[in-house]
Amino acid sequence: MVQYRSQGAAEAPPPGVRARGQGSERGVMAGPGLQLLPPDAGDRGSQRCRLGPRALAALGLRLGSPVRVCLPGGAALCAAWPRGDRAEGFLQLDTKCVSPGLVGRPCRGLSIGLGHLQPLSCVKLRRIRVRAVLAARPGARGLGGEARPGAEELLKELLRDVYLCPGFVVVGLESAALPGLSLLEVAAVEPELELGSAGLLGTRTRLEVVEVLRPEQFQGRGLGLGGLEQVASPLREMLSFPLRFPKALGRLGLPCPRGVLLLGPPGVGKTALLRALAQELGAPVLEASPAAIQGSRPGESEQNLRRLFEEAQARAQARPGLLFIDDMDSLFPRRAAAGNRPEDRLVAQLLTLMDGLDPRTQLLVVAASSKPEALEPALRRPGRFDREITVGVPTISQRQSILEVLTSPMPLRADVDLSWLAEATSGYVGADLTALCREAALQLLRRSSKEPLDKEITFADFREALKIVQPSCLRSSIGLTDFKPVQWDQIGGLDQVKLKLRQSIEWPMMYPEAFVRMGVTPIRGILLYGPPGCAKTTLVKAAATSCRCSFLSVSGADLFSPFVGDSEKALVQVFHQARAAAPSILFLDEIDSMLGSRSLDGTNDRSVKERVLSVLLNEMDGIGRPLAEGRGTKRKIFAPEGEHSEQTKKLEFQEVRNKDVIVVAATNRPDLLDDALLRPGRFDQIIFVPSPDEEARLSILRICTSKTPLDDVSLEELAAETTGFTGADIQNLCKEAALLALQENGLGAAAVKQDHFLRSLQNLKPSLTGQQLDFYYNLFSTVTQKTT
Repeated sequence: MVQYRSQGAAEAPPPGVRARGQGSERGVMAGPGLQLLPPDAGDRGSQRCRLGPRALAALGLRLGSPVRVCLPGGAALCAAWPRGDRAEGFLQLDTKCVSPGLVGRPCRGLSIGLGHLQPLSCVKLRRIRVRAVLAARPGARGLGGEARPGAEELLKELLRDVYLCPGFVVVGLESAALPGLSLLEVAAVEPELELGSAGLLGTRTRLEVVEVLRPEQFQGRGLGLGGLEQVASPLREMLSFPLRFPKALGRLGLPCPRGVLLLGPPGVGKTALLRALAQELGAPVLEASPAAIQGSRPGESEQNLRRLFEEAQARAQARPGLLFIDDMDSLFPRRAAAGNRPEDRLVAQLLTLMDGLDPRTQLLVVAASSKPEALEPALRRPGRFDREITVGVPTISQRQSILEVLTSPMPLRADVDLSWLAEATSGYVGADLTALCREAALQLLRRSSKEPLDKEITFADFREALKIVQPSCLRSSIGLTDFKPVQWDQIGGLDQVKLKLRQSIEWPMMYPEAFVRMGVTPIRGILLYGPPGCAKTTLVKAAATSCRCSFLSVSGADLFSPFVGDSEKALVQVFHQARAAAPSILFLDEIDSMLGSRSLDGTNDRSVKERVLSVLLNEMDGIGRPLAEGRGTKRKIFAPEGEHSEQTKKLEFQEVRNKDVIVVAATNRPDLLDDALLRPGRFDQIIFVPSPDEEARLSILRICTSKTPLDDVSLEELAAETTGFTGADIQNLCKEAALLALQENGLGAAAVKQDHFLRSLQNLKPSLTGQQLDFYYNLFSTVTQKTT
């Protein structure tokens, strides 16, 4: 459950959508601070949080109503109760149901704002699936098994009147009927909970124990699977079946899977995922790196590979084991036509060893690769590497889970907002987030030399770390630009254009639930056209600043190459990087210089533009997108009406928020663009950015002179005298007037006068003439007729 905050001036949200900052878990620091205190003896294990009457009234809470309390490292679900002494400014919190990052962490001595408390609605659950953590041997008391069929009813009694949410953990469940029960993790509930709601068990709720774990297994999953739970499920199944049930598979006549291939960009956690699952399953891992296999003499690499398989099979005789080969693409690339390279012989040796594995063996080979297209195709067929699992770039909720795991041992101040960090780190993988937390800790060390008493990492430390640590998927990438943030109120006039951009770019990112509820597909492309110097590029920068999303800007110089096919490949790479860092804005400046119109007679240069145009059309239609791109993607299965509807809604919600690339293009000559680009579905919004009128020019003059000392200057008169001036012309006018004041009065000039502006006006000419304005307004009428 993540709410989003906007920056700058904000208009009303779309109808039916709650404005951000109203009851948001984001931690709006409105209202008085609340000092966290431990619960009274009578409230321990009751899930109550006690507040003063004014705080309860400000949040609109009634007696016993559910509330979510956001804390550094996680959140807790509680029932609202008044304090017995009616004292304000305190919060007594019982952490009976918390997120995994708060298990075992004392929540006292902190001070949080009233905005960290989010009122929730209550939903009666039809079904709940839980994971039980037992201090004793799993299955000893028949939890969820045949020997103890009444265990589920006992668990229902322990969870009665407890507010629950998927992914949260219930602690303090000591019971004489179920000895050794440590905690319960809520795996899934039905019906699926919406944002801002919590679940409660009823008399007809069905409870099911899906898994029983040891404490070390649960801790290993929590440390290694931050944000990887969705990908871990199929991999856990692939690893557990051949390792735990080899005889059962033999009775069924099914050979054990021989290999699993983990695919994904560098740093997403492929190796960490395998190690965590191996620790959970209790299976030993034999790891092999390219340096350990590659040999310097002919035949040495093949010998090392054979020795590695012999050692792994010898270990697997006593107990099930795993053989992990990292960086698979560097060792086993595609075989050349001649077949004489050392790598080709190594590939042939691996194929022989994989085919020679005993079907009843307890050895499973797991390989990882960040470049699956470079692998030998013969390795990827069933019987060798049977299953391919993609570990993609984490989504916003997964980044928050990773941050909760990484910051759980760190001393954080109460102002650290992990939800904000998860939103601001689009495109970051697990390694990038680890580097971000490390850099924030280094900021504390640098500050401790000046402030020895400061021993907590603050939100400002993370903000400074964000300026240093960049996402690895965008390093040395095409189109990655750094620009000074631009706020909406820094752009004078153009109110209608700014409103359209905010509705097209901000609303799908900030209010995705409204778009999913109404069945509205977010806009894919926006075309800005108009005279030069009218703030088209600045408008796009303001949109990227307010959304806090990745921003890539591409020009013709970045794309065109003298080599055949390089321009198309560069454009495909740009789209791939934009999707990896989604949500993102891809800005194509001067798009008329990149793409040609297929209606024109072709020259050699235009043929290159036509090929780039065809690539752009395919990418905007989604044809150029790889099948396995993003975390946890699966093949689309069209289910009957009503079947898996809740899961489908959840996937649609994630698609809207986390996998969006909005293409924004700017041009001065839309008449040169191909008609196929201008249809809905590609550039859905075609927005005319006009030259500023007198009111807009006055607004621009006020913005440009806001930091300039003026002496008896009439901005209204200047706005009337600057007919035909664009925003860039007005900015240049203010600069020339200030320079003229410095020339006349020296470097000690105190202010700019009206005379300086009038004399500068005599030397400057407007960029736009009446003929040019007529051309653009006639073009606006033509484009409007085409789109309608």
